[in-house]
Amino acid sequence: MTARPISETVASLMPRAKTELAELVAFRSVADPAQFPVSECEAAARWVADALRTEGFEDVALLDTPDGTQSVYGFLPGPAGAPTVLLYAHYDVQPPLDESAWLSPPFELTERDGRWYGRGAADCKGGFVMHLLALRALKADGGVPVSVKVVVEGSEEQGTGGLERYAEAHPELLAADAVVIGDTGNFRVGLPTVTATLRGMTMLRVRLDTLEGNLHSGQFGGAAPDALAAMIQLLASLRAEDGTTTVDGLTTDAPWEGLQYPEEEFRRDARVLDGVELIGTGTVADRIWARPAVTVIGIDCPPVVGATPSLQATARAQISLRVPPGQDAAEATKLLTAHLESHAPWGARVTVEPVGQGQPFRADVTSPAYTSMAEAMRAAYPGQEMQTSGMGGSIPLCNTLAALYPEAEILLIGLSEPEAQIHAVNESVSPQELERLSVAEALFLRNYAESRKA
Repeated sequence: MTARPISETVASLMPRAKTELAELVAFRSVADPAQFPVSECEAAARWVADALRTEGFEDVALLDTPDGTQSVYGFLPGPAGAPTVLLYAHYDVQPPLDESAWLSPPFELTERDGRWYGRGAADCKGGFVMHLLALRALKADGGVPVSVKVVVEGSEEQGTGGLERYAEAHPELLAADAVVIGDTGNFRVGLPTVTATLRGMTMLRVRLDTLEGNLHSGQFGGAAPDALAAMIQLLASLRAEDGTTTVDGLTTDAPWEGLQYPEEEFRRDARVLDGVELIGTGTVADRIWARPAVTVIGIDCPPVVGATPSLQATARAQISLRVPPGQDAAEATKLLTAHLESHAPWGARVTVEPVGQGQPFRADVTSPAYTSMAEAMRAAYPGQEMQTSGMGGSIPLCNTLAALYPEAEILLIGLSEPEAQIHAVNESVSPQELERLSVAEALFLRNYAESRKA
């Protein structure tokens, strides 16, 4: 069976897919009410639910999850005796950061140089559109050969665990024989890739207090302890001189065995400025897929414009720690907390607040579903064999699903290849990748159904 009929159908559906992705990108669905109205996420959830109903899904529901957000669920019954496949994506997005740095409005899908730009275009509103394309192509070519469950999360980017807790309380809801997580990406455009490992994550906020109130830096500076200076010194303790993460008690020397990431390619993908060194030791793959990495993602301090000559009484920072497979995120959280509490200088008062946490994940790439996916990707990407890589990011739901359904086969694919620049300004998706991966997913569902008959 060739990919041609499916590929032709998907190609004919791409204009509709672009229109739908533009509608979905237009929702400013950042799951943080301190930044964007909750109504934006609620509207995006309703849009996803309506799309599922249009495709004939049953039991479509907005799931009110414990973190105060909504995930969307739907079920499409397949032939009698067919296996069930769960398709995952998320509609919430990262904030746009500096909107003035975008070359086009972040919440307006814009075509430029053969790519579609907009926040969430690749991560992961495009992933939901990919699922729709695959299912539509199958329906147009004889029908969907499996039962399909779709769940579209509303707070994945925040890491607040709403869907994980909901799934644990309703374990029958997402039960499936195979799971396709549409939230990773190819190693490079045109190179079909499944993701074998994900780093977990813990996120903390740390606050330092040193004074009862701000002071004049001329009158008191040099003796009074400045909370911002204390914070700078504390955060510096989290990295060695070469940039290696140095959290007391945390192992940082694990190797990566598998597909390697040439340093020059990484420098280009990461847009590292000429003359600036990479940080850490070991191969690039070691550093981004097999080892922990700490990042200071925010600091509360006075802006340069309008700054006054004052000593700061209080400083806050938010810290993300990526946790590789083989390490426990809960233990890493304890180690990071203890490190922050013990390394604060000058007796500064330390308050550490947990924000979110997710365990790392390792897939079983020897499972039969991977054979079906390899065949599908070979057909969707003529002349290319499926590759297996790691991913430095986190998808906390993966471990929850693996624990709830230990027999389920979990595959990770998606649209977040390096050129997509997810989480950065000018995020984009390759429409060619959207088309080819939709073909691959459709063929996978067909192959998987056939393999379960054998």
